[in-house]
Amino acid sequence: MTHPVSKKLQALIQQKKSNLALSLDVTRKAEFLKWADLLGPEICILKSHIDMIEDFDADLIIQMQALAQKHQFLLFEDRKFADIGETVKHQFSKCIFRTRDWADIINAHGVAGPGIIESLQSVARPDTGLLMIAQLSSKGNLLNPDLAKTVVSWADQHPDFVIGFIAQQRLPSQHDFLYMTPGVHLDKTNDGKDQQYRTPEQAIGRDGCDIIIVGRAIYEGANPLQQAQRYRQAGWAALEKRQCAIA
Repeated sequence: MTHPVSKKLQALIQQKKSNLALSLDVTRKAEFLKWADLLGPEICILKSHIDMIEDFDADLIIQMQALAQKHQFLLFEDRKFADIGETVKHQFSKCIFRTRDWADIINAHGVAGPGIIESLQSVARPDTGLLMIAQLSSKGNLLNPDLAKTVVSWADQHPDFVIGFIAQQRLPSQHDFLYMTPGVHLDKTNDGKDQQYRTPEQAIGRDGCDIIIVGRAIYEGANPLQQAQRYRQAGWAALEKRQCAIA
């Protein structure tokens, strides 16, 4: 992997012994920063939905970047771009959130066609990486195997910008890509709504993913720091076990 983000992320994973991405889906600035600071030492990526923050201001971005530097993690804005090229260019670079200026990682759906990759890349910083969404963990989603295969083929044509996929399992491709996977839980198989869960061992060992994305199971628990440590240890153990099996 030669992309700057891929290289930096791999180094962080090894350095921190963490392949845990924290999905911090809260709605208030103070709460967001509190959890990011407390749990930052346990994670390699902080995943945000910045448009969920009711009291968003420019200071939030400044503090996010400071925490990313302090605790050594990357910032992933889970915007899920999914429109024509000219629209996503402006959504990415000119919206009030100024995502282009601070996000290390962004993501996009393939429903609008392959042009979405080139459009985002045309306004991205060189040290920004794109994840394409190939599969989802929600029950009844419409991302079928044919669409996943097509999205991978587009990514294969843009290894200088696409660093990997949001997916449920590793997919055949021409390049080495990173696989980040949601729908991971140590104690439940579903959330009683549409989310379906599997364990870190299943996600990494069986399905070949690299980074687990965990949110509510960590920060809504009785002891969020203990939960973050628990998921970091489980994710890292599964990754080490897979690497040993391959070796």
